[in-house]
Amino acid sequence: MSEKKVHSVGIIMNGVTGRMGTNQHLLRSIHAIRQQGGVKVTAEEVIMPEPILVGRSKVKLEALSAQTGGLPYATELEPLLEDPKYQVYFDAQTTDRRVEAVSQAIEAGKNIYCEKPTAERFEQALGLYTQASQKGVKHGVVQDKLWLPGLMKLKLLRDTGFFGEILSVRGEFGYWVFEGDAVTAQRPSWNYRKEDGGGIIIDMLCHWRYVLDNVFGAVKAVSCLGATHIPRRWNEQGQAYECTADDSAYATFELEGGIVAHFNSSWCVRVRRDDLLTVQVDGTRGSAVAGLRHCWIQAYGGTPRPVWNPDVDQPLNFFEGWQKMPQQENYDNAFKTQWELYLRHLVKDDPFPWTLLEGAKGVQLAELGVESWKRRSWVDVPAIES
Repeated sequence: MSEKKVHSVGIIMNGVTGRMGTNQHLLRSIHAIRQQGGVKVTAEEVIMPEPILVGRSKVKLEALSAQTGGLPYATELEPLLEDPKYQVYFDAQTTDRRVEAVSQAIEAGKNIYCEKPTAERFEQALGLYTQASQKGVKHGVVQDKLWLPGLMKLKLLRDTGFFGEILSVRGEFGYWVFEGDAVTAQRPSWNYRKEDGGGIIIDMLCHWRYVLDNVFGAVKAVSCLGATHIPRRWNEQGQAYECTADDSAYATFELEGGIVAHFNSSWCVRVRRDDLLTVQVDGTRGSAVAGLRHCWIQAYGGTPRPVWNPDVDQPLNFFEGWQKMPQQENYDNAFKTQWELYLRHLVKDDPFPWTLLEGAKGVQLAELGVESWKRRSWVDVPAIES
């Protein structure tokens, strides 16, 4: 029996000590891929990621290294950018640190994979794409929600014509993030400081851009209202601070084909729905509501006929009129799925359309959302040419 051909890919994983970097990218993606024996290309060929963990806290890095079987770690980035053993630079730092580090990595000739937002400003994000293209390195941006089972089921319904003509998309995202005084906050304090790259508009409109573009239709215009509902929170040291970033966003989008989409995003909302994210799609022939993993459908022939009468209790139980979609596929972790696609792109040149240009589109929409809020008006979203 012949030995397997192993393609080793050295990856600098910067910012891996943060919540997202640790849980989704290291433990549930790269470490999980290593535990399964790499990314299988053929029966005789695999791709094996060989990461080095980078962060500012040596104590956290030591703990992560021990948890993942002794992976190497470092607190200094620059020497690693000069090391040819590492072909990929991955960035999961806070947004305000990303542009400088990614730009340095591009200049060092590293292939790029990074979290979004790729920058705080559209000009910076587009600049990274231009720089990477001119340097000739491969590049990709995390767009994880495209591989959530619930959204993949919505895309399947669209592709098979279930909806007929899609009329509208309604998204509800968020949950109550505790202020940090009486109950510990579930999100880092920098999220609520604009000067540190925080704000829900820059965070979530980057997500909604790639979800809408890829699943429903290209975004043509935006109307957005932001708010800072909670003006004072407490940080990780228990100290009070003033919130300078928006914690809620109420945005309406005009999509290609006349589809209207509306997404509420808030860290100041208590959940009474199926999941932390729900997306409802209404079409002429049917509707669907998806959470992160599950999806419920209601076809035209199964749609009830309500009659408005506020003087009596509602005789219909509207939840009973929906059918849960069966589990027709096995779904892996969304971040891990995209990591595997990126690694195949690096080694085997498989298609990977989720580039720094797509990341720039997300930052563009967030920036225009803020502009809409300031102007209190609709703002067109210009097409970006590659």
